[in-house]
Amino acid sequence: MDKQIHPAFPGRLNPPCGDIPPDWDIIVIGGGVTGAGILREAVRLGFRTILLEQADFAWGTSSRSSKLVHGGLRYLREGRIFLTRASVEERQRLLLEAPGLVEPLGFLLPLYQGRNPGKTILSTGLTLYDLMGSGSRHRFLEKSEFIARMPHLRREGLNGGFSFYDAQVDDARLVLRLVNEAVDGGGWAVSYAPVRTLLRDGRNRVSGIAFENLCEEATGELHAKAVINATGCWAEHLHPAPESKRHLRPLRGSHLVLPAWALPAAQAVTFMHPDDGRPIFVIPWEGTVLVGTTDLDHRGSLDDEPAMTPEEADYLMEGLSDCFPALSLGLDQALCSFAGLRPVVSEGDRSPSEENRDHTIRRDGSLITITGGKLTTFRRMAWDTLEEVLKIIPGKGSIDRELPVFEPAEMIVEREGISDRAIRRLAGRYGRETIAMLREAAPEDLLPVPGTGTYWIEILRGAREGVRHLDDLLLRRVRIGLLRADGVIELLDEIEKRCGPLLDWSNQRWHEERIRYRGILERSYGLPGRPPLPEAVREGVLKKGLRLVQRAFGSG
Repeated sequence: MDKQIHPAFPGRLNPPCGDIPPDWDIIVIGGGVTGAGILREAVRLGFRTILLEQADFAWGTSSRSSKLVHGGLRYLREGRIFLTRASVEERQRLLLEAPGLVEPLGFLLPLYQGRNPGKTILSTGLTLYDLMGSGSRHRFLEKSEFIARMPHLRREGLNGGFSFYDAQVDDARLVLRLVNEAVDGGGWAVSYAPVRTLLRDGRNRVSGIAFENLCEEATGELHAKAVINATGCWAEHLHPAPESKRHLRPLRGSHLVLPAWALPAAQAVTFMHPDDGRPIFVIPWEGTVLVGTTDLDHRGSLDDEPAMTPEEADYLMEGLSDCFPALSLGLDQALCSFAGLRPVVSEGDRSPSEENRDHTIRRDGSLITITGGKLTTFRRMAWDTLEEVLKIIPGKGSIDRELPVFEPAEMIVEREGISDRAIRRLAGRYGRETIAMLREAAPEDLLPVPGTGTYWIEILRGAREGVRHLDDLLLRRVRIGLLRADGVIELLDEIEKRCGPLLDWSNQRWHEERIRYRGILERSYGLPGRPPLPEAVREGVLKKGLRLVQRAFGSG
């Protein structure tokens, strides 16, 4: 049976601190895709499991990725065949099991004279890539056909290129669907509940955790037979690495978000940066275009939300200028930026891009720590972690690796005022809740939020998903804060009007949340050198209008 229900122990999402039972089978620390995947699979096995996250679900790395579910051609080139194969197999399963959330994405890879890798190497790699997935899907395109698909590309030295397929995901919604379905199955999940210390028994074995509930200004202690540390870059804060030569190395990856009119891209493009030969992605996403990513050591405090540096912005813009010189792209055209930290396990003196992306699991008595890994392989990471749990708590049977990650969602729904494509999108993000959402929606809820492809019905649903702060709603439950140059500041009155009855915040609370949200946008999602909102919004609108006029009349 896919769904393990505990009739006498229903799941809870963000319960009051005083309602949380003190004793559990498993405590999961960390609410990114790794922790959420473990929670989902642990509940299936019948374990009484609770997850605690120090901020919002998917707040860290799992909402700041390149939004790709992919095998990673780079890993294949580096000889990491098993990682690539596992990733491709998971990609194929997610495409079948989560349509609307995980969707195919066409890629173009240009070849330039005198630049590596060459045609033969790439053709061999793509053939292996296809064989690991669902058969041959890549093609070589001659120069004329390649330019027809991507007309703004640099033509000097172009020798054609390859087309192939990977997949795209809304990373934060992936985490939230895992959490929601785990809660439906009897799991508990609590956000803004940082774990402060590990508790130990008389034999010095980890027996639980002491945590703080930031929203209630309360503290508590929980006990469990097994504790899983799935905190990513924060893992060694709770439990230092036992081997001095193997330690966590936080690597920062930053992205720019550009409007589609500035960088038209019907398909994704991956090209090699002219300075260091690293692959850069240009990816159509939610009506915008993502450009990334960088790969640098993160020297800042892990307690501060990461942000793009001026050097990273310059690096990405240099790559874009080299690949798309005809577009005369400038940083002032970008909508926003975002940065995330990769929890890579370092084993020596390597460059960031040479570090292994495999996950690592270590067990110290009843404490299991999982670090590293990729978003694409979250399910395999969960299985490997729970195999260690079963050594501590036997008698739960074995893991069924053939079950689909999500409960199948019924997508054959008829509702006037919304397209089949939109229903597929909703079903992918909200699963079986989609039918009820559409049944209860007013006609105005089925309209898109101005300037985005997100529907108002999604914002209303997001307000019911354990939202503690306004940024939880606008940057993770939905992504509209990343899709407009104003960060949807200009829509906050309308958002408050629609979501006010669901969030039940006072006028003073709404005022405070607006200030908090604007501060987060400026500190962590802005652009280096751009003035704070709303000055940047007005300036950006004027510049955009001027460019459109110039293009229309062939000037500039």
